[in-house]
Amino acid sequence: MKNNLKSNSKMLILLLIIGFIILFLFRLSYGSNTSVTQTQSFIQPEAFNEILDLRKNYASKKHMVAAGQTPFSLDQKYEKIAEIKGNSNSFIESEDAIRSQIKNFNGLIQFENKSGNVGYRNLNLVIGVPPENFDSIYNQLIKIGNIYAKQITKKDKTNEYKELNAKKHSLEKIRQSLIKLKSEGGRIEEYMQLENRILEVEQQLQELGVSLGNFDAENEFCTVKFSLSETLVIQTSFLDNIFSALEWTISTYLKLLLTLTLMTGFSYLSAITLDKITTKKQ
Repeated sequence: MKNNLKSNSKMLILLLIIGFIILFLFRLSYGSNTSVTQTQSFIQPEAFNEILDLRKNYASKKHMVAAGQTPFSLDQKYEKIAEIKGNSNSFIESEDAIRSQIKNFNGLIQFENKSGNVGYRNLNLVIGVPPENFDSIYNQLIKIGNIYAKQITKKDKTNEYKELNAKKHSLEKIRQSLIKLKSEGGRIEEYMQLENRILEVEQQLQELGVSLGNFDAENEFCTVKFSLSETLVIQTSFLDNIFSALEWTISTYLKLLLTLTLMTGFSYLSAITLDKITTKKQ
């Protein structure tokens, strides 16, 4: 009896040691193949969105519209914006790749913000791209670094373009009428009022000219907003991996043993209780 108990105890201890060693080796193997990566919080300057309000990129596309037997060409004005956000642990290489793609597809950097020290750098770019190259440069840029967010938004701006032109023609007519009135002479007060009104109209025409200038064929661009943040990779030594694996194994193994002990005790108590209930019924 004592020999059997001693033999069973040795077997149990051996199994527990083997289990501990297997768990330790598993954790050590996993830890040696990984490194700690610290992802930095992305910093986007306020001017990043403000630049899009100040400088709009528009493009145009001709559509053939069938109207009875006389189809006609419709010139559609639209705004197309791609937003790409990513990170990279090879920040310089990724930045060079972005700039290379911009050059390859005749893009124009309209806004740039670069901040942070090594390991914590952020890059924000607003890129104007010729409409015919938009899809190509987008497909190349999303291959750079680790992209975690991307989207493309397209808005029709044809009606806005027509409204701006209509307002321009209306103001031009008003200016011509005011100039004609000014040439007829009159009191100095009336002359000054006309002059001020003409200046107001001309100022409005200048503002309209800037807005309409964004629609000019030579200024046609689509927009790509690219935001890149740097991820800091911390390589751990083999000795650190051993201590980390040992700490994790001890903690996990004790939890497993505690769980098994509680389950065994609960099962034992349940069996005794069930046996007593059965005995009383008999």
